[in-house]
Amino acid sequence: MSSDPAFEEELRRQRKLDQQERHKIVLWRRPITTLHYFVLEVIILLHDYKERVLKHRKTCSLITFITLTTLLVYNVDGAHHHYIDEIEALAVWCAYWVGLGILSSVGLGTGLHTFLLYLGPHIASVTLAAWECVSLDFPEPPYPTDIKCPAPGHVSSSPVNMWTIMSKVRLEAFMWGAGTALGELPPYFMARAARLSGVEPDDEELDEVEELERMTSAAGQDLWTKAKKFVHDFVERVGFFGILICASVPNPLFDLAGITCGHCLVPFWTFFGATLIGKAVIKMHIQKSFVILSFSKHYVEALLEFVGTIPAVGPYIQKPFKIALEKQKEKLRGKSGKGTVASPNILAWVFEKVVIAMIVYFLLSIINSMAQAYAKRLDEEKRQLMKQEKGE
Repeated sequence: MSSDPAFEEELRRQRKLDQQERHKIVLWRRPITTLHYFVLEVIILLHDYKERVLKHRKTCSLITFITLTTLLVYNVDGAHHHYIDEIEALAVWCAYWVGLGILSSVGLGTGLHTFLLYLGPHIASVTLAAWECVSLDFPEPPYPTDIKCPAPGHVSSSPVNMWTIMSKVRLEAFMWGAGTALGELPPYFMARAARLSGVEPDDEELDEVEELERMTSAAGQDLWTKAKKFVHDFVERVGFFGILICASVPNPLFDLAGITCGHCLVPFWTFFGATLIGKAVIKMHIQKSFVILSFSKHYVEALLEFVGTIPAVGPYIQKPFKIALEKQKEKLRGKSGKGTVASPNILAWVFEKVVIAMIVYFLLSIINSMAQAYAKRLDEEKRQLMKQEKGE
């Protein structure tokens, strides 16, 4: 680092200007530049991954051998195939929810909100079906991909209540929560690597953490800054239990907690262990309880009746929801599709379009962030040239 205070101040000022300029590299403002930088960043990342593979040839060879052996066993017929099919179905189901969990938390706030789009509706469907069928013994298959009531006269193996419904969806909920915990690791590793390298970071989130560290008091700051300061200090002082508490409640500032832990060199297992327990166990039980209570039969019917009493607009809002609920009940009982053509469901159509819009936005945010990552590489090279010209 230069010992010239004026030059250091010039570098900091240039860094701020570069960060502001990078924010403008988005598809809707600079489409050609954004796509160009995105492609270049993808090429660099692919080259980096190729180098890592070549550097760890023994590990890659072992993984390849295990994969080929698994494929061989999978494709050979025999009595073992029944167990393989069960393991495959379970592994795919778990991987699906872990992947959705990762998508939900990765990306520093730009993640896909997969609880609202996938897990929440799944838990709601199981809850509605449990109360309608008066049983949780849904035929497998088609469950879990589709829910049908057991045959008439079936004796339920367990009573239907909040606890048995929670148990029914426990695996997918835990896997989704574990995925969200895994998605919190990139900010942690990024901040940890920056701190260990000793290089002054060119990252807004890391700059923000350093500013919060320098801030002796949040008095006079806005509410959002006070909340950030509280989370930063709480995690730094309390450690494992501070991380656990922050991870256990819906918290839009948890990315800041992960960056703080990495910056403060909190041990990996302390951070990840607390995050996993908080998100996959405690927080998931809170979210499951809320969805199950909200979609229990009596509450849904009472809510629909209340909506119908709203002056002027109530009946119009109530009608599509009542139709959707009746169709869901018919589907559970296996009454749909017998000599009738299914009519379009406006709620399903709206939900489908919302899902598509959120997925498109998520993909666009990935392209923008990767393009900005390449721009950051160029900015770092530019500042290195400034240092060299200064005689360093």
